[in-house]
Amino acid sequence: MHHTNNVRTRPRLARARRLVALLAPSSLRAAAWALLALRRAGRDLAARGLEGVWVASPPRLPASARVGVLAVVQRRPSTCLERALVLQRWEADHGVPTDVVIGVRGAGDDFRAHAWLEGMPDGGPHAFHEILRLPAPTR
Repeated sequence: MHHTNNVRTRPRLARARRLVALLAPSSLRAAAWALLALRRAGRDLAARGLEGVWVASPPRLPASARVGVLAVVQRRPSTCLERALVLQRWEADHGVPTDVVIGVRGAGDDFRAHAWLEGMPDGGPHAFHEILRLPAPTR
């Protein structure tokens, strides 16, 4: 009986730890940066296309503040390309330069395009044919 109670407590404890990490000042600053970066990326893409998009460097924050960035990019309405560009900047500025990959699949009404960070879980290397790769920015 004690074992069953312990099993139910673990998910709550894990959720509480994630919430504490998310509410850390550095995570909140990272979330604010991600929100502004997503907005700007969207405006730049709409106004000037892929060649005109620029994502500002995040403030100097520990890599652990990434939870704030992820909270925003996973919940804020945005395109996969906007999310990939913002995450790419975060990762590059934290020593993990990663390419944004753009791929397509299907034709006609079934046509789809998707952008992702190479090596990230939401990537589509198997489902999409790569057509463009954007190298990580340098400081």
